[in-house]
Amino acid sequence: MTAHLNFPPVKLEPQVESFRQEVRGFLEAQRETGAWEGIGQSWGAHDPAMSRRLGKAGCIGLTWPKEYGGAERSYLERYVYTEEILASGAPAGAHWVADRQSGPLLIRFGTPAQKELYLPLIVKGELYFSIGMSEPDSGSDLASIRTRAEQVDGGWKLTGTKIWTSGAHKNHFMIALARTSPATQERHAGMSQFMVDLQSEELEVRPIRNLMGNEGFNEVVMNGVMVPDERVVGEIGNGWEQVTSELAYERAGPERFLTNLHLLVELLRVAGNDPSPAAAREIGRAMSHLWTLRQMSLSVAAMLSRGGDLPNTEAAVTKDLGTRFQQELPEIARRVLESVPRGDARRNFREVLDRGVLSAPAYTIQ
Repeated sequence: MTAHLNFPPVKLEPQVESFRQEVRGFLEAQRETGAWEGIGQSWGAHDPAMSRRLGKAGCIGLTWPKEYGGAERSYLERYVYTEEILASGAPAGAHWVADRQSGPLLIRFGTPAQKELYLPLIVKGELYFSIGMSEPDSGSDLASIRTRAEQVDGGWKLTGTKIWTSGAHKNHFMIALARTSPATQERHAGMSQFMVDLQSEELEVRPIRNLMGNEGFNEVVMNGVMVPDERVVGEIGNGWEQVTSELAYERAGPERFLTNLHLLVELLRVAGNDPSPAAAREIGRAMSHLWTLRQMSLSVAAMLSRGGDLPNTEAAVTKDLGTRFQQELPEIARRVLESVPRGDARRNFREVLDRGVLSAPAYTIQ
């Protein structure tokens, strides 16, 4: 059976673009103070001080209820904020996952006590989360997870391994998906989510070094980690529904195709106002793909703002195509570079391109 995809067109209203200008002005002022230098890594850079500044400015929890410190803005306003963060390169990685999906997950499925305790801290830019879904040898098949949770007095003990866990060596909590009952023919049943303290003694975080020498990804090994009942997320056994709703927030944001935007900007700069016909074709192709991805991503954001059934399939397709675009962009840039005369501009561009090439493999699992 073929899935029906629906990407209704979206037009940004004047108040949304006005908010964009507010965000841009704030970020420009921050950069002038030296908050970050050079080409930033945006959501790949963990900077608690910048997260706190963004929290103080009211930029975290933009769509959340005001009773928890949120701003109750629209999803499209949050969308343009995210575009501006990525375009500026501001280091926003510390709170990124908490703001993008862990907080919305708690708003939808969390207890009143969890909302009152954790959400205001996220909004202030002081509490950071990691995602504990993927496991070794499981690929993207979340239903095959082997991490198990055993009920004990006062809570649950988790045993298993999570992998590609971004920021686990620096963050406070990981929301882990675990089996609370044995797998049956109904593969999606019997799973639950838990807030795991990443400082627990029964837990080991093993950094995974990437081609650039960074350690953003991690393997997290849990050896009977105790999670009290008050840190169970949602209902026991409802993990699959919760995870799929969470993925809708994760998959279709502009970070899925703008993470290496600086490479495209440098490509336009080095090609100049009179590029060769070959370079013009390559750049035109890249820009058309970028614009299409943005329209798809905006459409998902608008559907999220309306509530109702989450656009899980549309979000997944956007993520997949965005990943391919980001991985193709360094190759496009390399071909354009061949037609650019040698000189300082070419040499500077080469440095940015090399960074893009080394980063590209991570986009598949990011």
